Amino acid sequence: FFVDSKPIEVCRVARGKRCKMGRTGNFSQAPDFGFCASQNTYYFGYKLHALCGLSGVIHSYDLSKASVADLHYMKDVKHTYHDCSIYGDKGYIGADVQLDLFETAHIRLECPYRLNQKDWKPTFIPFAKARKRIETIFSQLTDQFLVIRNYAKITNGLFARIIGKISALTILQYVNFINDKPR
Repeated sequence: FFVDSKPIEVCRVARGKRCKMGRTGNFSQAPDFGFCASQNTYYFGYKLHALCGLSGVIHSYDLSKASVADLHYMKDVKHTYHDCSIYGDKGYIGADVQLDLFETAHIRLECPYRLNQKDWKPTFIPFAKARKRIETIFSQLTDQFLVIRNYAKITNGLFARIIGKISALTILQYVNFINDKPR
């Protein structure tokens, strides 16, 4: 499996303090300020975490506040999956989490090393090419399904729209599979 996260912006950073989404009712679902290292930008909203297989089908996903670290999603994964390998990007580096995943569910969490780490090795090329699968899925969600364009007024509306867009992507992948077309 491959795991990655994508920022889902609710509104611009300047409007974040005035945004009413998630302010009524359950505050644990309220959006928050976060930083996207790949785009080098701050944003106000959520993070979409996804776990996909080699074929590109999303097996599980979750939305969390933007301020939550990527590694926290792996706590949910260990309850659902076992005896597998999961490949993530540098946001999933954490020796204690990797050890916990392996001891509790026999999940190998593989991540490329950072340049300043002691045991640095160059990234294994087939691993880097295979990781493009989840990046392609996020690109399709962004370009074809406009997942980053948000007009929802309440949190549950945003969650429903994200679920609908992921479901539509999965249905299109299934249609392509039936018709022997590339996914």
